[in-house]
Amino acid sequence: QVQLVESGGGLVQPGGSLRLSCAASGTLFTINAMAWYRQAPGKERELVAAITRVGNTNYSESVKGRFTISRDNAENTVYLQMNSLKPEDTAVYYCKIGLGFTYYWGQGIQVTVSS
Repeated sequence: QVQLVESGGGLVQPGGSLRLSCAASGTLFTINAMAWYRQAPGKERELVAAITRVGNTNYSESVKGRFTISRDNAENTVYLQMNSLKPEDTAVYYCKIGLGFTYYWGQGIQVTVSS
């Protein structure tokens, strides 16, 4: 059994910052890739950023230069530092981890960017 707990979401003004965290617990072996996705109302879920176990990263074009993904392998935690937030970043954010050939999703956390 694997559990993912996300935290750090909320309401922020345009131009502000938030840091999301996702901590994995349970029966864990080696976590491979970790990633953040988001889903805005009426839209499909999209990849925001991903990071491999050794720290290679990739970002969607819409967040490149503003968001930074990182991970702490000892704590089985992935982070998403979000700066210069825009109203179009408003969405439910989900973390996803890969364990072998199985993927696990967090429950999602709301991020709202509004004045």
